[in-house]
Amino acid sequence: MTVPNDTTTTSKPAAATTLNVAIIGGGIVGLILALGLLRHGIRVTIYEQAHEFHEIGAGVAFTANAQRCMELLDPRILAGMRRVANKNPNEYYQYVDGYHDRSGGEEELLFQIYAGDVGFDGCHRAHFLAELVQLLPPGVVQFRKRLDSYANDGTEGGKVQLQFCDGTTAEADLVVGCDGIKSRVRQKMFGEANPVSQAHYTHKIAYRGLIPMESAVAALGKERAFNQCMHMGPRAHVLNFPVAMHTMMNVVAFVHDPGDWPLEGKMDAPARRDEVVAAFADWGPAVRAMIDLLPDMLTKWAIFDTYDHPAPYYTLGRAVATITAMEGNDPDSVAAVIAVSLQAYSHARLERSQWLVQSSRQVCEVYEWAHAQAGGDPDRCKQEIEWRAHRIWYLDIEQMLQDAKDGYCRQLKDSRGGS
Repeated sequence: MTVPNDTTTTSKPAAATTLNVAIIGGGIVGLILALGLLRHGIRVTIYEQAHEFHEIGAGVAFTANAQRCMELLDPRILAGMRRVANKNPNEYYQYVDGYHDRSGGEEELLFQIYAGDVGFDGCHRAHFLAELVQLLPPGVVQFRKRLDSYANDGTEGGKVQLQFCDGTTAEADLVVGCDGIKSRVRQKMFGEANPVSQAHYTHKIAYRGLIPMESAVAALGKERAFNQCMHMGPRAHVLNFPVAMHTMMNVVAFVHDPGDWPLEGKMDAPARRDEVVAAFADWGPAVRAMIDLLPDMLTKWAIFDTYDHPAPYYTLGRAVATITAMEGNDPDSVAAVIAVSLQAYSHARLERSQWLVQSSRQVCEVYEWAHAQAGGDPDRCKQEIEWRAHRIWYLDIEQMLQDAKDGYCRQLKDSRGGS
């Protein structure tokens, strides 16, 4: 997610500009970005390949920093999320031994991480998406638009020409790729044969499901079911947290897969609960009881990421409000500074975003007692998880925005010969 260099919280839209932004992809991130740009008077069109808005998966949770970004973009986004979300009642996130069987069947609490001053708000993805859709003005979205390619029209400061698979075309001053892990924008940006352009299989499968809270409490107890809890063990781990105003418990069971999963096909497939039961057959009774409550038919997701071949730079999807604020509505002036703005954003965000991908892989190893330094030692596991979490939770958003603005000003000055 990107945010404009504006720390106000009013939802009053800015004066209209000549800038025209195309957003490829109408998921949660695409809609949030669109609403933020619209608030600043920037013309936006969302191109979505599906015939309607939809979200796959179940639960999603947002840190305090993510919520601050929502508020900076448009306070209505944050308000919409909070209408369908619920907080962790406990001030601590719990990490338990889900593998070993203790007398009485209760999981051993390995450690807790304090999160009372940051917390997570968890909600159902589809519920949040519905809130965002209600905020969009008419005429912003075009459905059944799968991007095929894009190109600059060849003129200085010219438009980006978009070609869709249905034969139609469009143009924009700036194109933002919000089209997921198999991003077509990324492929065209770096070249289709470039490994940077493709996501790669992590050899992890995630089984996701929702359990009625009453049944979840009976299996895990209220303390575990009503709060975010990570069940740790060898070569697998299970996360649960409440959604739907504490009426449902979201479960995500991650399992190691030694096989392969082709990128060309779908990243999800039908699955039976029996598969998950078999994967956790030798785990403790609490995890087995939780998995027994999953629906008979599930969907499993192959987890892909860009860990192996990270992008060397970003050039799309930028915070462009500063451009219009500093350059006014002159179309030639706006076009002249877009490239500088993109470079400033890339400089401010690239290292952190790539670290997040790397850390996500590594923290998964910690959950599964496979991390080279932490192993199965609870104290070392806590240290590894805690410093990574704090780097995410406690980022100074305002300073990040100021750094991006300062970088923009320096590069713009340099591009004009220091004048």
